[in-house]
Amino acid sequence: MLNLISDSSCDLRAFELSGPQVRLQVIPMHLHIDHKDFPDDEDLNLREMLEAMAKAPSSTACPSPQAFADAFAQEKESICVTISSPLSGTYQAAVMTRDMFREEHPEAKLNIHIIDSRTYSMGYGMAVVEAARMARSGAAPAEIIAHIEDWVAYTRPVFVPMNLKCVKKSGRISPAAAFVGDAIGLKPLITFEDGEAKILSKVRGEHKAIAALVELCTKERRPGTSYCLVHGKNQETFEQLKAACAQVMDQPPMAEYEVGCIIGINTGPDIVGILYRK
Repeated sequence: MLNLISDSSCDLRAFELSGPQVRLQVIPMHLHIDHKDFPDDEDLNLREMLEAMAKAPSSTACPSPQAFADAFAQEKESICVTISSPLSGTYQAAVMTRDMFREEHPEAKLNIHIIDSRTYSMGYGMAVVEAARMARSGAAPAEIIAHIEDWVAYTRPVFVPMNLKCVKKSGRISPAAAFVGDAIGLKPLITFEDGEAKILSKVRGEHKAIAALVELCTKERRPGTSYCLVHGKNQETFEQLKAACAQVMDQPPMAEYEVGCIIGINTGPDIVGILYRK
């Protein structure tokens, strides 16, 4: 059986992927708010966490080495895909744990391959989804690894935070730029290149932001490939994005998903986005 492992920033909560040929493990990252620890699991509510973070000191943390060690021990063959290493210490923690585990348990003879996605959210989450499907169809680990590496190299997530408060706090936008942006309604289109966040452009107003997202996707998307739609807690804005895509796309999205807390605290709850193959 193949052991597929990822961290909770992949936003895979809604997917049921384990089966006879594959075991999927999503290891929670952690929020620290007012000296309290909150594992990033399905019990966390994004808006509640944001409200708590506004009132007390807060930070995020990668999964513990023990969590990775417990996951690696489950099967002989493991593939672990992590959030971008420039954004988090999760990849380094996984590599360190693997190396220590091998030293302490040489008799285990485990095959553990760790992939730095250089992106976040379903930018690598969908690679894990497809990896699980391939494993259930009998694909070899080498073939699955090659697919994951190709996916994360050519998949672009583009997000628009409709409120810049959380983006300012995360450091993606300077306080001055966020203040001006909120005052005049500027919305940044944010992606990831070389493992780090990058602002592609800024547009004024929610409707223009949605139009810019769809236009960029139709311009850059690899012909014949599908796409994913991303949303936060603002369902009305998300419905606008779905309607705009339905008018111009040649196929429906392969998935719709809601960002989790680790992503949401950096973007805010009012986010929409598209993920597609370049």
